Amino acid sequence: MRSLREFAGGIGFFFQGLGWVARNGRWWAFGLIPALIAFAVYVAALIYLGNNASGIADFLTPFADGWSEGWRDFFRGALGVLLFIGGLALAVLTFTALTLTIGDPFYEKLSEKVDPLDGPDDTPWWRSIPRSLRDSLVTLLYVLLFTIPLFFLGFVPVIGQTVVPVLGALVSGFFLTVELTSLAMERRGMRRRDRFAVLRGNKAPALGFGVLVFLLFLVPFVAVIAMPAAVAGATLLVRSRLIPAPSATPDHPPA
Repeated sequence: MRSLREFAGGIGFFFQGLGWVARNGRWWAFGLIPALIAFAVYVAALIYLGNNASGIADFLTPFADGWSEGWRDFFRGALGVLLFIGGLALAVLTFTALTLTIGDPFYEKLSEKVDPLDGPDDTPWWRSIPRSLRDSLVTLLYVLLFTIPLFFLGFVPVIGQTVVPVLGALVSGFFLTVELTSLAMERRGMRRRDRFAVLRGNKAPALGFGVLVFLLFLVPFVAVIAMPAAVAGATLLVRSRLIPAPSATPDHPPA
C-alpha cells in the first residue's frame, strides 16, 4: 500500500508542475521552444522512416527472396510495421534527452525559477551541454539494455501482448525520470552515479512520475505541450520528495 501511495504521489508531481507552468504562462511558452525544435526533427525522421520502412525491410531480409510471394510479403510487411513502431518508441525515449540537450539554457532557467537555491550551479550553459549529452548517451545505453530484450519478448504469445508493454512502460518511465530530474540534481552538485542512486532508492515515486510522462509523450504533439510541465514537475519532485530543501520556496514570476 505504501508503494502505491508513493507511486500516486509521483504522478501528482507532474500535475504540480502543470499547475506551476499554468500560473506562469511566460515560462511555459519559454519552455516550448526547444520542444518544438526537437518535435520537428522527429516528425521529419518518422515521416522518412514511414515512407521507406518497406524498402528497409526488403534490404534486411534477402534470405526471404526465395519464399512464396504471400509469406514473403506478409513477413516483410510485418517487419516494416515493427521497424516503424520501434522508431516511434525510440523517438519517445530519446525525445526528452534531445529536447533537454537543445534547451539546456532554457530549462536551466525554468528549473531555477521553480526551485531557487542559495548557491545554484553557475556553470555556463555552453560547458554544461557536452556533459548533459554524455549523460544522456549513457542513459540511452541503459535503456537499450532493457528495451532490446523486451522488444524480442514482444513476439512471445500472450506475454508479449500483456506483460511486456507494462514492463516497457515502467522501464521507459524510470529513465524519463532520470533525464528530467537531472537538471535539478545537477544544480545540487550531483553527478550521474549519485542521481541514479537517489532514484533507485525512491523507485515508486520515480516510476509514478515517469510512467505518466511516458504515456503522455506517446501522444503526438502532447509531448511538446507537456515538456515544460514535466521539467517543472521533476524539479518539484527533487525539491519536495527526493532531496528536500526546506529553505527553498518556489518562485512565482509574473506571467
